[in-house]
Amino acid sequence: MSSRIEHNDEANLQITVRAYKPEVRKHLLEAIARIAKHAGYNLGTNLNASEDALELYAFHDTWINPFVSAQRSGHAMTPWQSARMKEDFYAALARHIPETERRGALWGWKAPRSIYLLPFLQSECPHIKFIHLLRDGRDMALSQNQNQLRKHGEAVLSFGERLFGSTVERSMLLWEKVNLRAADFGESHMHENYLRVRFEDLCAAPLETTIKILNFLEIVIDPGGIAHSEITPPKTLGRWRDRSPRIISKLERAGAAALRQFGYLA
Repeated sequence: MSSRIEHNDEANLQITVRAYKPEVRKHLLEAIARIAKHAGYNLGTNLNASEDALELYAFHDTWINPFVSAQRSGHAMTPWQSARMKEDFYAALARHIPETERRGALWGWKAPRSIYLLPFLQSECPHIKFIHLLRDGRDMALSQNQNQLRKHGEAVLSFGERLFGSTVERSMLLWEKVNLRAADFGESHMHENYLRVRFEDLCAAPLETTIKILNFLEIVIDPGGIAHSEITPPKTLGRWRDRSPRIISKLERAGAAALRQFGYLA
């Protein structure tokens, strides 16, 4: 059974993952991708090994920083920017899944960086379902892959914050700001169309978390096989515990608000 589609030209599902390290993101994305595919969603065909939608890469590279910078400053983008952003978005969607294939179908995409554009996506696709899968920021800040910080740190962080401490502390600040902003918008504007899932919960309780995701997607299929065959915790889960108390203390100070809100700190 699939969920009723009210607007056939809208994306029914968008999944984003806050995980910087490629092999970690691969674990998360593939698990959620298989759940969505079992549920009957078309997530496109031009995908990388982690099943990210490649047709959205250039759109994200072009528009995340202008959009986030405008939001942070409290000013709207120029009319020209807004029109061009919409034009580029719909062109990317047309390449991702042709419009004729989207009509009357369950479809969507998976792209971690879409989390930066959640207000834009919700304004263009008011009925979109958004799965926000996140992992402990202490693990994320200790990843060797800091592409998100390199690409979008200037847009997300203030000048003073960009001068703040070490790379891992700046990475933690980025994780905090991006996830808190997405959580606030999802809960206040998207309501039942927003679902936040912690990767740690997916690993610790795969069956219960898979059921939660399927209920969110309004799909009735057997969750048992999916949960136990598709979800494998990576060896790096909880790697922050192996670091010195000094490093852990710095990370927890930098990301205290988000760590507490998402249940990582008491």
